[in-house]
Amino acid sequence: MVTTTLIPESKERMVLSDLPVIDLSGKRDKVRKLMVKACEEFGFFKVINHGVPKEIIDNVEKESKEFFSLPSAEKQKAGPPNPLGYGSKKIGFNGDTGDLEYLLFHANPTSIYDRIRNISSKDSNRFSSVLSDYVDLMKELACDLLELLGEGLGLEDKKTFSKFLKDSQNDSLIRLNHYPSCDSDADQRLSIMKSKDDKSLRVGFGEHSDPQILTILRSNNVEGLQIQSPLDGNVWIPVKSDPSAFFINVGDALQAMTNGRFVSVRHRAIVTAQKSRLSTMFFVAPSLQACISPLPEMVTPENPQKYRSYTWAEYKKTMYSLRLASNRLELFKLDCNKESMDLMRKF
Repeated sequence: MVTTTLIPESKERMVLSDLPVIDLSGKRDKVRKLMVKACEEFGFFKVINHGVPKEIIDNVEKESKEFFSLPSAEKQKAGPPNPLGYGSKKIGFNGDTGDLEYLLFHANPTSIYDRIRNISSKDSNRFSSVLSDYVDLMKELACDLLELLGEGLGLEDKKTFSKFLKDSQNDSLIRLNHYPSCDSDADQRLSIMKSKDDKSLRVGFGEHSDPQILTILRSNNVEGLQIQSPLDGNVWIPVKSDPSAFFINVGDALQAMTNGRFVSVRHRAIVTAQKSRLSTMFFVAPSLQACISPLPEMVTPENPQKYRSYTWAEYKKTMYSLRLASNRLELFKLDCNKESMDLMRKF
């Protein structure tokens, strides 16, 4: 039996903060400087005037809502997750749970269609087409963002990061998360109501960092996303929803390639009792054979190399062996010893 995950009262504090908002229609030099600053200080920022048509965004939300409103037996035909496909409550293979259901695909039309085609009550061709159109635009946006970051860092080759995504063998993913409200009907409800005097928070998706290079997130007009302050692990910053914008966060691979200059932000999703939340994430990932290593421009006498080189396949294998909240990048530090590795694997 999978039970509801709660965060008990603790030393945690919620702090309202003005998170970076970047207008992509601004002057390129200013935009790239602001992006670098945001990645250094928060590992997170919001982009507006991004150029992605509202119609494409609306189509994805409409198709996603229709899928998650299907009877459970129908949705299960797109699962079980391996890790791709439809999943409910269980996150990964090591005991993590959350109050959500989700769809996870490789970011290509074949992966999407292969999972949806078995659902008799769903137009798999349309769903696949809508998501594929969205993925194409996410790839364009991601390449623009990654090249702006390359320029902002003064890299000799500004396409250093975007090359990973342009590789035809890239391992990028598209994920749809649905966090039902507490008052959803019986077929939709995935969670157990907590008592009125319980001040704990209901966890939709627990604390974690994203292992990939970069994440582009969009959600409906429902709050829930929180990021952890890089300066204080007990401080969580609620992110105000904006369905017209995209939220960008740095992943572990980008932190490693910048030798720790950029911060892979830890974040989580909290479920509200009143409204269901729907979010869409595009995860930029390299090919399995790609080598991740601190870039030469990021290594100096004042900031010596922090992380060893690793392949994306090696990192994924480590990720799947650990709990969601594990700080997996610590295992790839040059000064990480065997005792630290063994200790982390216990949790």
